[in-house]
Amino acid sequence: MSANPWAGEVALTLNGEVLTARLTLGALAELEAALGTGTLVELVERFETGRHSARDVLALVAAGLRGGGWRGTAADLLTAEIGGGPAEAARVAARLLVRAFAPAE
Repeated sequence: MSANPWAGEVALTLNGEVLTARLTLGALAELEAALGTGTLVELVERFETGRHSARDVLALVAAGLRGGGWRGTAADLLTAEIGGGPAEAARVAARLLVRAFAPAE
């Protein structure tokens, strides 16, 4: 399956399987709940300034994968093998934010 960037999708390899992630409205609501405090604007600002945490990356990737149809949880990601490692997970999280909040053309 190939991710469609025009639909806000990002590909991520998880345990050897390429999955599609995207931040749907439901995924964004899940993300807000997972973060507990702060706003999505604050989260975007943390990524823009490089002050994001591993918790931010984990929450974003989990919410994005669930928005793409994955049935796992953030806890499942703790032991999963992510293709490209933590750096790729952070890049995917940042792309998810960009694609979710980019102005429509």
